[in-house]
Amino acid sequence: MSNLPRFICLFQSCYVMRPGLPRLISRQQMWARLTALCSISMLVMSGLAANALGQDAAPQSKAAPPPVPYASVSELNGILAQLNQTSTAMQADLAKTRIERWKTDGSTKRQTQGNVESIQRNLQSALPEIVSEVSKSPEDMAASFKLYRNLDALYDVFGSVVESAGAFGSKDEFQSLSNDFGGLENARRTMGERMQKLAWAKEDELARLRTQVRTLTAAPAPPPPPKKIVVDDTEPPKKPVKKKPATKPSTPATKATTPANPPASDAKQNN
Repeated sequence: MSNLPRFICLFQSCYVMRPGLPRLISRQQMWARLTALCSISMLVMSGLAANALGQDAAPQSKAAPPPVPYASVSELNGILAQLNQTSTAMQADLAKTRIERWKTDGSTKRQTQGNVESIQRNLQSALPEIVSEVSKSPEDMAASFKLYRNLDALYDVFGSVVESAGAFGSKDEFQSLSNDFGGLENARRTMGERMQKLAWAKEDELARLRTQVRTLTAAPAPPPPPKKIVVDDTEPPKKPVKKKPATKPSTPATKATTPANPPASDAKQNN
């Protein structure tokens, strides 16, 4: 996550949209990487914060966000005031530019006129809406990225108009547009510096949340509550014992004895 501030600094210092400079990667690729890196940073910070707050024993109501420091608000107000002044001057000078009188071919005039109309639409509708979002959330990284990206697009397109005015327009037109271009470049640069400072602040907050999570994770778990043993002293009613009937002893069966017949010899003697 520590690559986010360095990536912003690299974008500001190395990837300046000027005619004739080689481009290692496209603008869309650069912004896609920058936006993805910022989104991952916000997700990780949100997850760590939720994990840290989830360690509390009792749930609490959602706390209000901390107030934005006065120095941060004052810095942003200065940038936006300068940007508003530059935007007003750009619209006035573009309206006075007579591209149809330029000494060039019709294709160049049509392309430049299309760029001017695109810039005017941005200054009148898109830019005020983005500025309003940033004013409501001065330290919101997503809103700040959106404003810086819009300024970067204006810087690119308006730079080509100024270059064409210097080649084909009048001296007064080129001088006025050049002054406006300098104001836009200054606003873009100061906004980029502010984004870098916000990124470092978010990095410090992320490190603090990591430390808090480690502390809460390393703390020993509280001992489980003692188990309660309920002793029931009341004796259950005894069941009546059924007596088994006494068994009479069995008498052996007597056999009837019949006198044996005397032998025949004894009977004769008796006679």
